[in-house]
Amino acid sequence: MGDHGESAALLAGLSGALTEFGHRLMARVYYADTDFSGVVYHARYLEFLERGRSDYLRLTGVHHTELADGKHGEKIVWVVRRMEIDFRIPARIDDILTVDTRTQDISGARIFMAQQLKRDDDVLVEAKVEAAIIGANGRPRRFPREWVAAFMPRAR
Repeated sequence: MGDHGESAALLAGLSGALTEFGHRLMARVYYADTDFSGVVYHARYLEFLERGRSDYLRLTGVHHTELADGKHGEKIVWVVRRMEIDFRIPARIDDILTVDTRTQDISGARIFMAQQLKRDDDVLVEAKVEAAIIGANGRPRRFPREWVAAFMPRAR
């Protein structure tokens, strides 16, 4: 059976898309994401948010594997330093969620992001995330200038 270009089309949408404000990703809620009551288990929201941030990085050209391999001079990893989450409305099995991620500020080694999980027009979860990059020794590393330009939103 031939591929006929389907793989390329599927991969193109897998990481979401960069937008004028940052990044947008669509995700489906599966049975494994829910608890016994049929709503999304609270810790699973962290995974949806992480996918949004990781795919945002990927589409701006920052790849976790390249950083961890030291491709840019030294081994660098991303860490979440702080997160504030407001759970408003539960998501349920088979819901299609929109994960919106935007950069609010970059300061030294830290990036401050705002994220929303939505179902249609309903905001289900809002999160404020402070992440940083650290070297192999565990010490903070400043954001490269080219990253600042890639992550700062094009419209506020």
